[in-house]
Amino acid sequence: MKEGIHPNYREVVFHDTAANVKWITRSTVATNRKITMEDGKEYPLVVLEISSASHPFYTGKQQRIVDTGGRVERFRQKYAKK
Repeated sequence: MKEGIHPNYREVVFHDTAANVKWITRSTVATNRKITMEDGKEYPLVVLEISSASHPFYTGKQQRIVDTGGRVERFRQKYAKK
């Protein structure tokens, strides 16, 4: 491989502040923050506001909108033959 053209691929901690969940993965994202994890190692830290741990779609806590008018009935009324 060519020297000096590849990004720094290393282990990084992502922290979802909404769910207070942290996980270690490998990434090339640039960050100036650092965190010391339970294993005693220091990792770069990326703070996220939302992830799959806190997003309503993935947690199953999203609000369902119930269509009281009925979509099919509105379609039939709109395109009914006169």
